[in-house]
Amino acid sequence: MEVKSLVEPDRVHKSVYTDPAIFEREMERIWERIWVYCGHESQVPEPGDYHAVQIGRQPMIMVRQADGRVNVLHNRCPHRGVQLVGNLKGNTGQSFVCSYHAWSFWLDGSVRAIPLAKGYENTRLTRENPDCQVKRAARVDSYRGFVFASLAADGPSLAEFLGEAKVAFDDMCDRSPAGEVEVVPVCHRVVQHSNWKFFMENQLDALHPSVTHQSTGISAARVEKRLKAQGTTPPLYYHMLSAFASSFEQWDAVQTINFPRGHGILKAYMGLRPQDPDTLAYEALLKAAYGEQKTEEYLSRSIHHVLVYPYLSVQSPLQQLRCLRPISPDKTLSEIWHFRLKGAPEAIYRRSLWYYNLVNSPATMINADDLENWTKGQRGLESDGGDWVSFHRWHGDDRVEDGVTYSNHGTSEAVMRSQFQAWSTYMA
Repeated sequence: MEVKSLVEPDRVHKSVYTDPAIFEREMERIWERIWVYCGHESQVPEPGDYHAVQIGRQPMIMVRQADGRVNVLHNRCPHRGVQLVGNLKGNTGQSFVCSYHAWSFWLDGSVRAIPLAKGYENTRLTRENPDCQVKRAARVDSYRGFVFASLAADGPSLAEFLGEAKVAFDDMCDRSPAGEVEVVPVCHRVVQHSNWKFFMENQLDALHPSVTHQSTGISAARVEKRLKAQGTTPPLYYHMLSAFASSFEQWDAVQTINFPRGHGILKAYMGLRPQDPDTLAYEALLKAAYGEQKTEEYLSRSIHHVLVYPYLSVQSPLQQLRCLRPISPDKTLSEIWHFRLKGAPEAIYRRSLWYYNLVNSPATMINADDLENWTKGQRGLESDGGDWVSFHRWHGDDRVEDGVTYSNHGTSEAVMRSQFQAWSTYMA
């Protein structure tokens, strides 16, 4: 398979979204080598707490060990291969016990007991054999409480992999007076009938909102206008929706910043800093924790979305995180997580909860619009209607400095071009 022939500077071949062989190669070359997000430390607060996660094709377990560290293990008993946990989350106590033949393992994966051990004497499968241990992820690391694992023993460190995209986690945590967030245990899960790349391209695509989300945005704007005419201040959640119907000129005025590993930032101030009593009380807590200058720096970051390629979309100003788990060339699981700012007032949490439910939940009009487009896109690329996908918009107009691509137009398809440069490097 010659990957180079599939990606050109301004277009890509449709097979990168549809070919099962390419999907399998992605699992091997990208997903099962890079640092993949597993979850937040607050999802496993106590020893024995675990959370099941998928890394590429590999079922894994994120677990809090007895010594307080978070480890990531393969969800497979080394005896006959049965998965050690079948639930998404839970507490396994002091050890994992296989439901098939009762082999048990400490929380770090080392063997605890082999029932009827006499039957294994004089064979290669004795407890001294490393093959009797649950296999661990080659590397596990975290950044500001967000846990990542890599199945490859070599490669860049987590800090090197994240690069400038770590601002997603800094921006989220810095908005807490305690400098930390904790997960909200309710996660929305959506199976998208489309290739994972559709989602990643869409997140920093500033051209589509005024088209795709027009009906929702315009309807919300009309209500805002009517309330203002009545002398009433519209609730902030109307602005969360009406902003999607901003003009093409407004979207074109924002900027995307695209990094060498495919990560990216869509810059735009979301206008979510009103001067109501709740906001002022919250800002007073931040100033007490960080001082006025740092508080202003933290709250003034121009961030709408941060992408950690190829699987995370983080809306840090509202503590939202969406994570992809590819299933097949035309099927992707999307996990939508929400976080609380430790030490922040309940009203600030409720504000971000509105966004979580109005914009990012499976039932919203915004999410439904995107899901429909991605499904239709997948079906279109599986047809004989053409062989190439266009990324020509503002091609040649971007500014490149030290390997970082800055768009001169928010509606530039620099985002997609940058992602496929990274994709080509990984796949080669």
